[in-house]
Amino acid sequence: MKPGFRERQSICVVDAFTTERFRGNPAAVCVLPAAAPGEWMQEVAAELNLSETAFLVRRPDQGWDLRWFTPTMEVALCGHATLGAAHALWEEGSLAPDESARFHTQSGWLTCTRNAEVISMDFPARPAVAEESPAGLAAAMGADFRWCGRSAYDWLVEVPHAAIVRGLQPDFAALGQLPVRGVIVTAGSDVAGYDFISRFFAPAAGVAEDPVTGSAHCTLGPFWGARLGLKRLRGWQASRRGGAVGVEWMGDRVVLSGSAVTAWRGHLC
Repeated sequence: MKPGFRERQSICVVDAFTTERFRGNPAAVCVLPAAAPGEWMQEVAAELNLSETAFLVRRPDQGWDLRWFTPTMEVALCGHATLGAAHALWEEGSLAPDESARFHTQSGWLTCTRNAEVISMDFPARPAVAEESPAGLAAAMGADFRWCGRSAYDWLVEVPHAAIVRGLQPDFAALGQLPVRGVIVTAGSDVAGYDFISRFFAPAAGVAEDPVTGSAHCTLGPFWGARLGLKRLRGWQASRRGGAVGVEWMGDRVVLSGSAVTAWRGHLC
């Protein structure tokens, strides 16, 4: 333990965007008594080896400082670990049942609210702008694209059919060479109750495939909202674990919604 961190730190893993344990996307949540060195948080995230680990410190203004780390780097925006952090604070009693969770992050203030088992998160929209596919992307994905564009963080590609999304076996080494966080692949849904499906690959950030990616839906919401003429949508991320994300597109903001369940609790020694 680094100097200044003499007490054991509590930690839990929350499965986000699901109502079942061991489904959705697992995020580690660590509530700290004071700000910790970034190097230490990165070491913890690498040890846990989940797609993201969230670190929380209470602020004097009643909000929380929130930072997210993959096994290899800090990221500017993460949906499932924010959902997991809010869930953990409500579950352990750090927030009253009817109190909002307010997080100060690299992407500004993010607010979460709860209605029964569903948590809603007010996030910035990150629309993709149409661009020509970079050299090697189609070959790395092993698929032809119907549309290609780039958001603030990622490439977004649309393929013709949902079955293509499910069957992708990308070349992760090639994808990891792209100068972006990751690649979102999407198609219209072939399952009743969902408007689109997607998968998300981020080997450059130390995550070959992320099971359910809230921040990717900051891009998918505007894309499919404009395509389908809808403000409210529901997406299915078709990873092995799978998970459902509700999206309400509100111009420069999106409200992402989903459920979460705690998988386990422990301590960092």
